Amino acid sequence: METHHDLTTQWLPRPEGRLAYTVQGAGPLIIALPGMGDLRQTWDAIIPALVAAGYQVAAMDLRGHGQSDTTFNDHGDLATAEDFLALAKHLGKDRVILLGNSMAGSAAVVAAGMDPHRIAAAVMVNGFLREPGGNPSRYLLHMAYRLLFSRPWGAACWSGYYRSLNKGAAAPGLETHLQLIRTSLSDPHRLRSFRQLCLQLDHRQVADWAAKAAAPTLAIYGQRDPDFKDLDSEMQLARRLLDASTVVMPDSGHYPQHQHPGRLAELIVDFLSREDSRG
Repeated sequence: METHHDLTTQWLPRPEGRLAYTVQGAGPLIIALPGMGDLRQTWDAIIPALVAAGYQVAAMDLRGHGQSDTTFNDHGDLATAEDFLALAKHLGKDRVILLGNSMAGSAAVVAAGMDPHRIAAAVMVNGFLREPGGNPSRYLLHMAYRLLFSRPWGAACWSGYYRSLNKGAAAPGLETHLQLIRTSLSDPHRLRSFRQLCLQLDHRQVADWAAKAAAPTLAIYGQRDPDFKDLDSEMQLARRLLDASTVVMPDSGHYPQHQHPGRLAELIVDFLSREDSRG
């Protein structure tokens, strides 16, 4: 094990490599994963509030991201869903809560469909239940990924785009977090893994898994998230597929954990407390 940011980094063994994670607190387990091109530190500003509310939080890096190994060939929603469930089993938990931002929110829904009895609740923060509207053809999109996310400019291109998704309120720790992302993606192996994820990512399968999910779900959307052109339509879809509770965060983009961490933590704790009180 390694010590990283005053926490002990632990490792989840998987068939193609190891995934890095840290655990804080005690109580019902929340497994938190970031979106593509991001790091588990994206949750740092809300974890203390979740721990203070009586939850244990395991934050894990995606395949090929952060401190996780870069030996993985399979990436995307299904692979990430399997990693959610693998960490739950590794930690010996029969019931867990899943928290995911962006594509990890999609993966949380897939995991809830894969193993409905293990998932007590799911929270997706700007997660995708379908392919985002308005995208160019997959062929053109993949060409752009190969060009933009290559050396020597790939890390700078992604960090610049990441910054642009924080529409609305200022995010106090954003520049520090972006430096972590740039440093991570300056490793050519990690940049390659990120590019592989971009090329393999496909949200068209999420709806089929959502039909098998039974967990209470909270779907949170940033009012100014550029990825969602019609928030009402997205919320209607979440309610139809998952019977989800839906919330719009004002003055927030794709990463409310950076822009409004206190409010986001409050929404999550309130939702989980209500579900717990219902038995």
